[in-house]
Amino acid sequence: MHAALVKGSTAVVTGGASGIGLTAARYLARAGLRVCIADCNAGRIAMARQTMIADGAAPGDVIGVPTDVADKTQLSALADQAFAAFGAVNVLMNNAGIQPGSDIFDAANNWDRILDVNMLGVIRGVQIFAPRMIASGQPGLIINTGSKQGITTPPGDPAYNISKAGVKVFTEALQHALRNSPGHQVEARLFIPGFVFTSLTAHGRTEKPAGAWTPEQTVDFLFQSVVRGDFYILCPDNEVDRATDEKRVRWAAGDIAENRPPLSRWHPDFADAFKEWLNS
Repeated sequence: MHAALVKGSTAVVTGGASGIGLTAARYLARAGLRVCIADCNAGRIAMARQTMIADGAAPGDVIGVPTDVADKTQLSALADQAFAAFGAVNVLMNNAGIQPGSDIFDAANNWDRILDVNMLGVIRGVQIFAPRMIASGQPGLIINTGSKQGITTPPGDPAYNISKAGVKVFTEALQHALRNSPGHQVEARLFIPGFVFTSLTAHGRTEKPAGAWTPEQTVDFLFQSVVRGDFYILCPDNEVDRATDEKRVRWAAGDIAENRPPLSRWHPDFADAFKEWLNS
């Protein structure tokens, strides 16, 4: 197990009252960590906390802090409460995210909120927590939740894609900075879920689609990958295997290297070439 994930350590999980965040919080609590759940919905926090106590967590080992990660003041207050309650933070999982949909000209006025939550919420979370985690001298792990859409950037939701592309670039830069700064035990990982059935992806469905993974499968894969030492935690699902993901990533990078039109997978002059290459 990673040194930051041992019994008695402390984890803060944003977006921790539902979906992948709640599943990760429950996983960590079952592993013996003390957990601070941060979420913008106080009612969901209360229910999540009760769920974790029902799992066997001691009431004093689980706290909830209503937090809008788009608000830097609230993120600072979250850090203050977590450190005050538990003395240290060993794991920071920046997982809060939204996907209301977007268009290139922002007719729905969603861009500011999407970027504030999905990208700046991660960046500011790290900037607020990481110096204190480093100063503690204890093992530390920062997990930032990205998306495959931030790597292959499919058309249809540009604000979400940009926010997650920003998380990828920031987390790469963060890990580079951490590994080149001696005298501490903190590192970062980029978590890239596949198709996971949560409230974010349900879109009115009540039953899990056959192609989706459950949050439990996804979180198990996450922490297995952490133990292996993976930085890019690229999750498969029941529709897309690792080999397909790798080819999609390579093709997207090839648009630049081979001077193809942007998003050539979806360009009429290149779509068939991509399909042939993918199946080769």
